[in-house]
Amino acid sequence: MGAAEQYVVDEKGNKVAIILPLTEYQHLKDDLHDLAMVAERRDEDTMSLAELKKHVL
Repeated sequence: MGAAEQYVVDEKGNKVAIILPLTEYQHLKDDLHDLAMVAERRDEDTMSLAELKKHVL
């Protein structure tokens, strides 16, 4: 994380939340989405480059 994050603390000084720049938040969301897609497709069969070319062309 960059230096721009800020923490929200409770009355005892415990960190309870974080404030991030919107661009950094969006990058984190995109990364989580990408990881979720990988996890969903983990058990799918793979295909060779030749097979892929047949499907695309």
